[in-house]
Amino acid sequence: MDTVSNAVHYVFLGTAACFVLGLHLMNHPRTARRGNAISAGAMAVAIAATVWLVIHEDTITTTGWLVLVSGGLIGAALGLYAAREVKMTAMPQLVSLFNAVGGGAAALIAVNDLLQADHPAALGARVSLPGALDIVIGAVTFSGSLVAAGKLQGVVSGAPVVFPGARLLNVLLPASFVAGTVWLVLSPDSLGALYGLVAVALLFGVTMVLPIGGADMPVVIALLNAFTGSAVAMAGFVLNETALIIAGMLVSSSGGILTKLMADAMNRSIANIVVGGFGTGDSAPAAVAGGAPAQVRPVSADDVAIQLAYASKVIFVPGYGLAAAQAQHELGDLAKLLSDNGVDVSYAVHPVAGRMPGHMNVLLAEANVPYTQLKEMDDVNPEFPQADVALVIGANDVTNPIARKPGNAISGMPILDVDKAKSVVVIKRSMGHGYAGIDNELYTDPKTGMFFTDAKKGLSELKSAVGEFVG
Repeated sequence: MDTVSNAVHYVFLGTAACFVLGLHLMNHPRTARRGNAISAGAMAVAIAATVWLVIHEDTITTTGWLVLVSGGLIGAALGLYAAREVKMTAMPQLVSLFNAVGGGAAALIAVNDLLQADHPAALGARVSLPGALDIVIGAVTFSGSLVAAGKLQGVVSGAPVVFPGARLLNVLLPASFVAGTVWLVLSPDSLGALYGLVAVALLFGVTMVLPIGGADMPVVIALLNAFTGSAVAMAGFVLNETALIIAGMLVSSSGGILTKLMADAMNRSIANIVVGGFGTGDSAPAAVAGGAPAQVRPVSADDVAIQLAYASKVIFVPGYGLAAAQAQHELGDLAKLLSDNGVDVSYAVHPVAGRMPGHMNVLLAEANVPYTQLKEMDDVNPEFPQADVALVIGANDVTNPIARKPGNAISGMPILDVDKAKSVVVIKRSMGHGYAGIDNELYTDPKTGMFFTDAKKGLSELKSAVGEFVG
């Protein structure tokens, strides 16, 4: 290595260390923005160092530079557009698309390296094995993430899509990965092995995600995120680049941990989720219970405002309905009004509230909700019996008491103990169900009042009505 190559190598190691620090800082809402800024800055430095090295080595043609600069500008423009224009409710889809881009790019690195090798037949297993794994993991991530994004966006049905022979195909395809990997390792110059591996992996990404219901898409996205990291790490082995290996394994390990935590929060194994079949998507009809129709108790804004104004302790339970209505600011304003008048206010955030982990925390932070008021499920559940009012805004499955009973789609899933509060109010547009496709027993509890309205409109009405009582 010459001086420039050595310098760039150490810069890469420094940026990898910054990625570790940035990830650590994201453990807490107070430091998450700083962690994100450090990671983004480190990536910018890594890109600049790469350009410096490419200029120094002078191995790219004029056409190559045009492609490189054009790709960089287009990518930067799309990233800036996504950051500014994509709504928070669409973040899961965007994350899934990022997974697809990351996995696809990693796979292309391996394909390019194998195709451009001076003597591909002489490549050792040190390059061809991680290259084959990179192609498999990256291609699966690419196609699978596109299907997941389509399900969340509604382009692909949120219900499990199963066709005859699907399960057998999902057994045969991984077996073909093994055969294709061995073939490519033994014959690195075989185009048939290379292209066959790419095609089979792309097909498996589709057949793996299609049978999984919309309820499990957040877990699938976290899993595919871990796949992306693994593919990037394999690309690091192919290129013999330590920083790429470190960055990839950081994404892989954190994505794997997140997947496990989310699966635990739904009381289901990762294998059970990948097998598929759970969740119906937003468009499926609600399950109909047998026997006489259950009774609900509608309430008005004034009814709820009286309870809130004279309560000592109120727990807000935000869900995807809050995010879809973009009502976080109205909720924050209502909570502040109550807090200013001596009411003990807190927010109960379920691990899978919304459609991705941390989604609700980011929304509430956007509304300047104090971090101290945000409480995780294990911390807030013991407080519900002391709460005068639990106000549920657009949360469904995560509050359903039926999870404590055996024999249904969400049996055993840890839930927020909303039904243990002295009084419960649910803001919802209709009696529609959640992703699990079953009725929520909380809605027919005698102490539950149903405030049927849009979350944003309803919270604004409540703030005005509470203001009249405490003003």
